[in-house]
Amino acid sequence: MIMKSRLLRYSRRLAKGLVLACCASLMVASKTPDMLERVKTSGKLVVLSQNGPTTYYEDASGHHTGFEYGMLKAFADELGVELKIRDAHDLNEMFTRLRDPQEGAHLAAAGLTVTPARREQVRFTPSYFEIRQQVIYRLGEERPRKASDLEGKKVAVIAGSAHAEEMRELARRYPDLMWEEISDVDAMELVEMVDQGKLHYAVVDSNAYAVHRGLYPNTGIAFNLTQFQPVAWALPQGSDDSLYRAARRFMLRANTNGMVAELREEFFGHVSKLNAGGAQAFAKSSRERLPRWRETMQKVADDYQLDWHLLAALSYQESHWNPRAKSRTGVRGLMMLTRSTARDLGVNRLDPEESIEGGARYIVQIRDKIPERIREPDRTWMALAAYNVGYGHLEDARVLTEKMGGNPDRWTDVRDHLPLLAKRQYHKNTKHGYARGWEPVTYVQNIRHYQALLSWSSRIEEQRLAAADAEAAQELADSTQIDVEAAAASAL
Repeated sequence: MIMKSRLLRYSRRLAKGLVLACCASLMVASKTPDMLERVKTSGKLVVLSQNGPTTYYEDASGHHTGFEYGMLKAFADELGVELKIRDAHDLNEMFTRLRDPQEGAHLAAAGLTVTPARREQVRFTPSYFEIRQQVIYRLGEERPRKASDLEGKKVAVIAGSAHAEEMRELARRYPDLMWEEISDVDAMELVEMVDQGKLHYAVVDSNAYAVHRGLYPNTGIAFNLTQFQPVAWALPQGSDDSLYRAARRFMLRANTNGMVAELREEFFGHVSKLNAGGAQAFAKSSRERLPRWRETMQKVADDYQLDWHLLAALSYQESHWNPRAKSRTGVRGLMMLTRSTARDLGVNRLDPEESIEGGARYIVQIRDKIPERIREPDRTWMALAAYNVGYGHLEDARVLTEKMGGNPDRWTDVRDHLPLLAKRQYHKNTKHGYARGWEPVTYVQNIRHYQALLSWSSRIEEQRLAAADAEAAQELADSTQIDVEAAAASAL
């Protein structure tokens, strides 16, 4: 009887436990998933951004690339989801769409400056970049030196930008300050307006102007409107901060594990200290000399699987696209080949087309000698350095880099050690001895900058041609419609 009573009590406790477990299971099953869980379940991270050189764009192969894209892709990969970028035509639209739950956007990333006014609308991740707002003016015209000098002038800013906020703040001190907020434009278009004399001044971010400056040689920096300001990703406000916390953790790691530094080097490391004279010379040569050789460069680049913009940039750095160029050391032609190199390649270095083909073949040969474990774009930057200083000196720099604790397979590390080849205490123990090691550093930086300028110039040209074609097609359609209506009217 006692045993039966114990079994009965045990059965009741077991049944009660099962009921509680089922209730707990139902409660868990019915719990609303948080934002991070919903992102992972959907398999997509939806980001609002703006197409451009400092954010994301298509490369020559049609794939997305860019500084913001590199970080966003890494974050999406960490979450195990696909990255989906939706373009926002202007910044006001971007913040409106980010706050709209029906839009379904998870964050915004477009070089967004953190400002007090924006903090009231969204929450920002830790900063990954700093920029200054700069006033751009047209060279040869009166240069403003301070904010009060802008009073009574035509100043343009991007609508909804941090620049517009800054102008509103300045207007409290300078009541005659006037500005125009222009929608659906980017920094490049504003700088172009200044370059063409359509605007007195424009306010743009320092990193954007550094990338664009070489395309608009008639412009310069008048003064810095602000000190350095942080740039970060923006996420919607709300009680659910699960995705925000994940983005915050990611950004903190990206700032400390080298990811941000690597992406900055890849996409902004090419920006050179090109002065106004250098920018004007490049722009002039691009208009007057490059068209003559462009078709040949494109064909040769295709033959050797090179970006023709890189080949053109290399040629400009070497000869400024002058087929009769000659240096004090005896190198000659469009690609400035030595006599021995031209002989080994079997080309006439004074023949422009042979020089282009020989230069392309030579850079590919050098690149193929570099260890396969070295990834792009480091592989190409090292090949360019060797084109300039010699493969032996490049190897000496790589050995020196490793001995001094750097990574011999990373261009940034090798770049920092190349100048040491000019110092006896370092070059005396190398295989190939002294070299003017600072020259290939500047050489590679310049070529990267010229390549970026040519690439963006080509994109602008393609966009304008596409717009012209669309306009012509619309005019034809309108004309056809008018003819049809006229024929129908006459038939009546």
